[in-house]
Amino acid sequence: MKAEWLPRTARRLGALVTVSALALVVAGNAATARTELLVYTAVEADELAKFKSAIEKAVPDVTVKWVRDSTGIVTSKLLAEKDNPQADMVWGLAATSLVLLANQNYFAGYAPKGLDKLDKRFYDAKNNPPLWVGQRAYGSAICFNTVEAAKKNLPMPKTWADLVNPAYKGHMVMPNPNSSGTGFLMVSAWMQMMGEQPTWAYLDKLHDNMSRYTHSGSAPCRLAASGETPIGLSLAYRAVKSKLDGAPIEFVFPPEGLGWEVEAFSIVRTSKKQELAKKVADWSITREAMDLYAPGYEAVAMPGVPNPIKELDGVQARFINNDFIWAADNRIRILNEWQKRYDGKSDPKR
Repeated sequence: MKAEWLPRTARRLGALVTVSALALVVAGNAATARTELLVYTAVEADELAKFKSAIEKAVPDVTVKWVRDSTGIVTSKLLAEKDNPQADMVWGLAATSLVLLANQNYFAGYAPKGLDKLDKRFYDAKNNPPLWVGQRAYGSAICFNTVEAAKKNLPMPKTWADLVNPAYKGHMVMPNPNSSGTGFLMVSAWMQMMGEQPTWAYLDKLHDNMSRYTHSGSAPCRLAASGETPIGLSLAYRAVKSKLDGAPIEFVFPPEGLGWEVEAFSIVRTSKKQELAKKVADWSITREAMDLYAPGYEAVAMPGVPNPIKELDGVQARFINNDFIWAADNRIRILNEWQKRYDGKSDPKR
């Protein structure tokens, strides 16, 4: 009798353990079930991991899948997919690109929770609810390698006008505005400051001094930091970071004014994951998000968030009065003309 009872009890206990274990697995899977959100971005590659981690912690039912490239390339990809959009969300792309796409009915309007706390310059005021919402601002700068410049006896430029000095011939690198948002914001800003025809005349002279045009806004400063070129026209963010990382770089913020852009996000209208994208949008304008955006950038969308990089103090005051709608409306025409005139010095396309 005793011998028969033990196996039956063991079997029952085993069954109970198995059922309990399965219940825990099912509950665990339910708690951690995530849906993939396909997000196109032009955010700097070395920042993506921290943003993915923060988003997925704040929105436990999402897995972010980035598709990352330079602004112009992401914009071209979105335009090519216009009749059959693939992305669920565009996050961290130039506002001028988003305005261009919004004009083609690409996005769904959404006002994230807390929108009223943002600087009105940082989101779409033309539509209610807005079709794009900004995160942070980034501007242009000149990266100057003091060591390489000394070898060639090159003076440090102090203004945009200085860059046409014939002494710089073959010693400068700039982003191609067709592939780089940084390149486009420079050209757009010069046109808004000087007028369109004087800017083309300026670009003709600048082109004489250029050794190459890169497809990345960060690349010219990286090249200057590594000593491959004395002068790189690039992002203020990358200029400051390069110097803080120990490169022999001086950065110049020309007093005539700096071209700048708002890095922003939008929800793709045709996405079947609207509610999930809205949760990411809500997080994207929280104070937590702003604190992550701030390091190295000149301004964030929420006023009062401190920038821990003292080298960028006051740079925002040099931003031009940027007309994003004009830039978006004239983008394709300007880029086509630039390509026709100067593309011969561009790096090979990837």
